Amino acid sequence: MAPQTELDGFGMTSPRARARLVERLRDRGIQNRRVLAVMENTPRHIFLDEALSHRAYEETALPIGHGQTLSQPYVVARMTEVLYEAVPHAKSVLEIGTGSGYQTAVLAQIYPQIYSVERIKPLQDKARRRMQQLGLRNVVMKHADGGLGWPQPKQFDAILSAAAPAAIPQTLLSQLAPGGVLVIPVGEHTQYLTLVRDCRDEYEISTLEPVKFVPLLSGITR
Repeated sequence: MAPQTELDGFGMTSPRARARLVERLRDRGIQNRRVLAVMENTPRHIFLDEALSHRAYEETALPIGHGQTLSQPYVVARMTEVLYEAVPHAKSVLEIGTGSGYQTAVLAQIYPQIYSVERIKPLQDKARRRMQQLGLRNVVMKHADGGLGWPQPKQFDAILSAAAPAAIPQTLLSQLAPGGVLVIPVGEHTQYLTLVRDCRDEYEISTLEPVKFVPLLSGITR
């Protein structure tokens, strides 16, 4: 477990900075109390290199290396809120694109079991250490191609993607349990946050709002 001062932060990474972030999220329309509490409880600064940690509670995406970014807090909160309000009692959640592990940590404080896939091994290794720092033991990680979903056949109550395909991958739809939901940014030049609900005989698709994510790429890197 990391020293408490590292998790708590100080100055621009202090609990007060997190509280101000939550107020800004409320101002932007995030209303779910459970989601806001988790956002306030999660030390975003530990998911960044030290040189950028002082910017952790700004409303902006930040680089984490390997051409990837840590999504802005509003986007993490919004995607989590959409997922939670659609399936508050999900038992298993698949995350596509672990990245820094920040979204993973937020989900792991809400749902009992998180499965997270990352194609870039060094990012996954860092994210795994951060889960250990936070004492989050309900996350299983795989180094794999996110577009293929979980490497072993499995069905999930919810899937959340932190990378944008040009179109909704059929592979991910096939891994939804009946009544499950997929929250995913979709598009190339213009992307929209999209909610897909498995309604047994068909998929109900809702387009929510414009977003900007890194593309969902195939293959793995070590």
